[in-house]
Amino acid sequence: MKIHLVPAAAGLVLLTGVGVATADQVIVTPEQQTVIREYVDRHPLASISLLGVELNIGSSVPETVELHPIEVPDVQYRYVVVDDRTVLVDPGTRRIVQVID
Repeated sequence: MKIHLVPAAAGLVLLTGVGVATADQVIVTPEQQTVIREYVDRHPLASISLLGVELNIGSSVPETVELHPIEVPDVQYRYVVVDDRTVLVDPGTRRIVQVID
């Protein structure tokens, strides 16, 4: 009986970890992306360079970077343009939630 419980418990731990990782993901719907792109096109910002910061989801944007509001319903994020790419940032954590090309 013990032999069967160990693999089952290990599998349960792995599945639980996957569930937690999925819960952390931010989903910006395609419709929101379209509205955000249109907003950014109408409100262009100068592109900045961030040395040492990779534009990956989950990376942090330094406190020195000014984040700009997106006045779009149901979008709580701010944006900045880095290396000519629009970056959506969670203003509370300053973590990148999406990079829109």
